[in-house]
Amino acid sequence: MLQNLERKPIRQLLLQYSLPAVIGMAATSAYNLIDAMYVGQWCSPYAVAALALVFPVMNLTVAAGTLVGLGAAANISIILGQQDYDRAFRVMGTCMILGLIVGILVGWVPCLWLREILQFFGAEGKALDEAYDFLLVIMLGFPISTNFMNLNHLMRASGYPKKAMMSLLITMVVNIAVAPILMLGFNMGVMGAALATILAQCAGFVWVCAHYCNRRSVLHFKRGIYKLNGVIVRRILAVGLAPCLLNIVGCVVVVVFNHMFLAYEGQMGVGAFGVVNRTMFFFVMVVLGIAQGMQPIVGYNLGMGQFSRVRRALKLAMLCGISVTTLGFLLVQIFPREILECFADDSSGGEASRLIQLGTDGIRLYSLFFPLVGVQIVSFNFFQAISKPVMSIFLGLTRQLIFLLPCLLILPHFWGEKGIWLTQAAADLMSISLSFVILTLYIRRHLPKKDVSFDR
Repeated sequence: MLQNLERKPIRQLLLQYSLPAVIGMAATSAYNLIDAMYVGQWCSPYAVAALALVFPVMNLTVAAGTLVGLGAAANISIILGQQDYDRAFRVMGTCMILGLIVGILVGWVPCLWLREILQFFGAEGKALDEAYDFLLVIMLGFPISTNFMNLNHLMRASGYPKKAMMSLLITMVVNIAVAPILMLGFNMGVMGAALATILAQCAGFVWVCAHYCNRRSVLHFKRGIYKLNGVIVRRILAVGLAPCLLNIVGCVVVVVFNHMFLAYEGQMGVGAFGVVNRTMFFFVMVVLGIAQGMQPIVGYNLGMGQFSRVRRALKLAMLCGISVTTLGFLLVQIFPREILECFADDSSGGEASRLIQLGTDGIRLYSLFFPLVGVQIVSFNFFQAISKPVMSIFLGLTRQLIFLLPCLLILPHFWGEKGIWLTQAAADLMSISLSFVILTLYIRRHLPKKDVSFDR
């Protein structure tokens, strides 16, 4: 199965690996969107604002998970390309132990100060109560969630993209089916939405464990691998640090966005931003799925010295990424109000109508340069796949911190609320340009057109 990575045509490989990853990532993002739609239609507009306020805290927990899972997956892709199966098993065991530790520390310990954390992030009044109910359930279930995602990343990296896709589809189906029962049937409101999410993650975890219980799988549960190896931990963290820092930075930026919107438009401004952010994040997740599908192809062929195949995989992933972000741009520019109305009941008037109007005006400004965001996303994922974490971190930070934060602090002084929405567009333009230049220079200097071969 793994030998296909060095022999099969790149177009077929990218379709084989990216399509399941895209479906899986889209499923993950879709059920988060559907959760928000459920909350918007069945709860108050303040509950929509609450989901926006908990997003930074959830980003921190996701950051902890990606630190381990994506770091281990990138290492395993290269190690399997070198045919070193013993070391791959040791990476898997270390990943599982490290993931459990991180899950408990990051998920359970902050529950002691959860209300204070939410207040720091801008939650207040009714939105604070709704946010607390939702996030408490999510945090308590985090050890299961993070280990499910970690093992799913390893499943994809070890040559089972379809199974990795199925696990995420299972979580989506369970979440969509259970949420209405808990929210309406048991009258649990936002807490029901959170509990449905955790139950869905548990279902996915059972599916993933069933795969690793099969000894015919490339990687599977076996005795003697569940130890923390210092060298492996450092390598996992070195590669996983890039997506981890990007999520942490994303958390910081969303907090700043929330505080800016609270100052200019109040809690409905925060709610509108949350809806817009989740909507655009759906398309980002699809591109991330393409990039994740690219990673094992790039990592394995780099390990084998097949540089021409690395180049072709990168080029094709880039074209696919740009196509997705262009589609997202067209949809939000043509149907902005229809999208916002999915998250709030406009017929109720009042705060719901205000949230819809703010989001309708904002999403068009927010997405001005979104068609080319695929370039930036694929670029930093490429450097992650070839174990260049410093470059990956830098490129990721350009869009979410280095360019964005200064714009966020400057533009509102000139254009008020419109300046807040324009911040992301300005950061996109600058980060995309820089990513293209750096990636082009790296390919010319470090990826020779002539392949090399290693003795096996």
